[in-house]
Amino acid sequence: MQLTRRDLLRWGIVLGGGAALSSGQRVSGAGGSSSSPRTTPFQVELLPGRGLPPTATPQRILAGTEFFEIHETNVTHQFNPQKGENPFENDLWGYDGSIPGPTIVAKSGTPQLVRFVNNLTAGSLGFGDPISAIHRHGGFQNPEDDGYPLDTFSFGNSRDYYYPNRPAGGLQQNEHSTNWYHDHSIDVTGPNVYRGLAGFYPYTNTLDTGNENDGPPNLGLPSGKFDIGLVLQDRLFDRTGRLIYNTFDHDGFIGDKFCVNGLIQPFLTVKTRRYRFRILNGSHARVYQLLLSNGQSFQAIATDSSLLEHPVTVSNFRLAPAERVEVIIDFTGAKSGDTIYLVNRLQQTDGRKPDGLVSPGTPLLKFVVNQLADDHSVVPDPLLTVTEGPAQLLPRVKVQRSFKFERSDGAWVINGEFFDENRINARPRVGEPEIWTLESGGGWVHPVHIHLSDFFILSHDDTTPPPLERGRKDTVLIGADVGDARILIKFDDPRDVQTPHTPLRYVFHCHNIEHEDMRMMGQFEVQT
Repeated sequence: MQLTRRDLLRWGIVLGGGAALSSGQRVSGAGGSSSSPRTTPFQVELLPGRGLPPTATPQRILAGTEFFEIHETNVTHQFNPQKGENPFENDLWGYDGSIPGPTIVAKSGTPQLVRFVNNLTAGSLGFGDPISAIHRHGGFQNPEDDGYPLDTFSFGNSRDYYYPNRPAGGLQQNEHSTNWYHDHSIDVTGPNVYRGLAGFYPYTNTLDTGNENDGPPNLGLPSGKFDIGLVLQDRLFDRTGRLIYNTFDHDGFIGDKFCVNGLIQPFLTVKTRRYRFRILNGSHARVYQLLLSNGQSFQAIATDSSLLEHPVTVSNFRLAPAERVEVIIDFTGAKSGDTIYLVNRLQQTDGRKPDGLVSPGTPLLKFVVNQLADDHSVVPDPLLTVTEGPAQLLPRVKVQRSFKFERSDGAWVINGEFFDENRINARPRVGEPEIWTLESGGGWVHPVHIHLSDFFILSHDDTTPPPLERGRKDTVLIGADVGDARILIKFDDPRDVQTPHTPLRYVFHCHNIEHEDMRMMGQFEVQT
């Protein structure tokens, strides 16, 4: 009999970390008592169908609504598909059998109905629960389509998710750019996502059409094959290449192999022009600090779901679990044959918090420049004008709330309580801005994600947030040297037909997924 978090919570038992792994080994984080076999980096290329996922196409369009059908299936996946080495072949779970899942592109003003069909079986790895609840992370969608953790469905069943694909409040500033979708099943999100259930969900709109050659008001950002999603994940393998997941590591699982789009330290061939990279931290607990090996700067154009008001030039940036940063990397000045690395300089050996910066760091992805190319893209300024920001919303604030994310008896709580589907932690009113203070105790960091609405970060420990935290966000890192956060948030009604006096229920939680699975989650009801 194999125990799971679900069993522990049902029986009221809390165990410390370092319990038996599903493979019978033990681990205390990267560099601990178990480490993955060696691999030769940068031998495997990111290509369409191998690391670069397909774009989903609608099966049909009915009354202006695009209809998709995505099947969750077992898939044999190789993390290291190179000759002469262990391929690290594993039985994963993938949306339409793809790792990452197929990219679903939303067009503002065009609703989508996505049917997810559960064809998952337990397979051979010994962790994960083949039930499903799909959350479109960062999405503005109805409660029943948000992937509420208890709205699960099992093998042979399906669930339809309706996405209206319109900006909150009808404001252009709330048009989204990069969201993602992943499993959100109660108590088992961690093992299910670790096993492969995640994919990108970018948006297009009149400002960002997905074609750099379109005329104004399109911004002209890099597009097509020069617009690439990169999901960063860390994984741990036993000596045979079998994937390890510690079901009882409640602190936050850390691996010692770095994957980009499901491949261990791959390379990407690029041309001498601008590229747009949508970089997602898909790790469970690891925080990254990213830079380019040649000292070149990034032009950041978006954080989490939203474009920034202005491009921001940065030499490096931090990325916590579930956060996204979109950057422009300009290879125009490079020569054919040049190599540039995307490097992580932030060391982390357990789920508590990063250890600190190291030099030279760990290269995650190698860019190989091999061809000259014309470039019709631009990076304009401004990008997306904010018309309803702190200056407009702060005078309207009447309610302030505080939520403390902390450890209790080896488990994880908000304001001293585990998640309880029968308890509502807050009842904000639709359209009325509030200030929430998010606190962390005990030296831990917590990436806090709030469903339904983006927000503005007002401060960290009364300090002005750094440039990449001044746009609209849906996830914020708190705790340790980052400090507590004060955020400004307003919830709008996503429904096509807005009936009054119908509360809308959503969750908020730590996105260190092991903390989330151990019930570090609350819920709120938007009062209409």
